[in-house]
Amino acid sequence: MIQIAPSILSADFTRLAEEVRAVESAGADRIHIDVMDGRFVPNISMGPFIVEAIDSLTDLPLEAHLMIEEPDRYIDVFMDAGADVIIVHQENTTHLHRVVQSVRERGKQAGVALNPATPAQVIDGIVDDLDLVLVMSVNPGFSGQRFIESVLPKIRRVRETISDRGIDCDLEVDGGVNADTAPAAVSAGVNVLVAATAVFKHPDGIAEGIRTLRE
Repeated sequence: MIQIAPSILSADFTRLAEEVRAVESAGADRIHIDVMDGRFVPNISMGPFIVEAIDSLTDLPLEAHLMIEEPDRYIDVFMDAGADVIIVHQENTTHLHRVVQSVRERGKQAGVALNPATPAQVIDGIVDDLDLVLVMSVNPGFSGQRFIESVLPKIRRVRETISDRGIDCDLEVDGGVNADTAPAAVSAGVNVLVAATAVFKHPDGIAEGIRTLRE
């Protein structure tokens, strides 16, 4: 079962409540919230107040994708705000195992994200403790970028690791996901599609964007 996780980075923030309710009505499985600090990535976006606001609007699981420096300092803040899944980056999390354990000890799900140039094998020592692996198919920081096809072998490698170890772990892709690129990502082993522009900027509306991705 392929899950759709609309990223609100491309939502209309003047109508955020309507947009959140629209993706829920259209059958989204979870909501992806991109948190950026202008340091780890060249952009600044949402904080815990946005997570809290969205949590009050929907019963869908919320995943907070922390594209920030020193994410270990903020994981509790985002969990307190209502995030059900905390995703940190392997590239800037010094004590990755400690962060993952801290998240799971609170009954939340822990995920690790890999940038396009980061090899799949770096998570071999932590994958057994994860609920989710997120492979970035663009360099993080902005929506609307083009899907980097060279990440597909890495997705296959991560899927093989998950399958070989027999663990219950989602494999998610984020960046440039649309009706043209989703089939290749799914064929490579992804079971969760993060989509921003393809959902919120679809010319025929949010519901059609999600329906097209599912097809």
